[in-house]
Amino acid sequence: MALIDSHCHLDLIQFDEDRDAVIERARQAGVNRFINPATDLPSSRRAVALASQYEPVFAAIGFHPYDATLVDDDTLATLTTLAQHPKVVAIGEIGLDFYRDRAPKTAQFAAFERQLQLAQSLQLPVIIHQRDAAADTMDILRAWVAGGSATGAVLHAFSGDVAMAEEAVSLGFYLGIGGPLTFKNARHLPDVVTHVPPKNLLVETDAPFLSPHPFRGKRNEPARVVLVALKMAELLAIDVTTLARQLTKNTEKLFAL
Repeated sequence: MALIDSHCHLDLIQFDEDRDAVIERARQAGVNRFINPATDLPSSRRAVALASQYEPVFAAIGFHPYDATLVDDDTLATLTTLAQHPKVVAIGEIGLDFYRDRAPKTAQFAAFERQLQLAQSLQLPVIIHQRDAAADTMDILRAWVAGGSATGAVLHAFSGDVAMAEEAVSLGFYLGIGGPLTFKNARHLPDVVTHVPPKNLLVETDAPFLSPHPFRGKRNEPARVVLVALKMAELLAIDVTTLARQLTKNTEKLFAL
């Protein structure tokens, strides 16, 4: 079995003391590639540096909605320069987050739309973050697709209901499924996984966050993406090796790996 962790933050300080060991544990578990998204300019630079250092790591660059006020002509120009690195495979993670009052909504809308435009100009897919902003996120993405130049997207750490999932799939998007699928209070996620085509699913950890059961509350790491795939295979009643092939194909297709 071979898997790709489609969303993990290996650049973060939580991995500074054992990053090599974390990557090796993932390799031994069958996780052989990693997409490392950024949340601001420093993490974008770290993601690119990490991708340069480690052959199986690929970078995504961009501004999380919490840092929306930092998105301007100069920072977008810097992202454009960073995107020239051959291992930059996406713009992200970008989107909307109204859970905490970290940035004005107007700034989040502007930053999201400007980074979608940047992705179009660079012909890169996007990694979408949304929390407590599902309707507004889908409104913006719907308009982006209607404009005719959308470049592909994954709704990272998907937490919506079946209706949202079905619309996302109808727009040609992927759903990133992580550790919460294994939680006893998983809510909509099991229904989502069984209602959308496997060809629209990606598997992720969001490491060091959202560790799956039975490691909930502990530092997450990419090796545990296997636990998410196992739960997904159980829900779909298919062999996990067969599912892993599909998930890998999906990730390769979105990110042009």
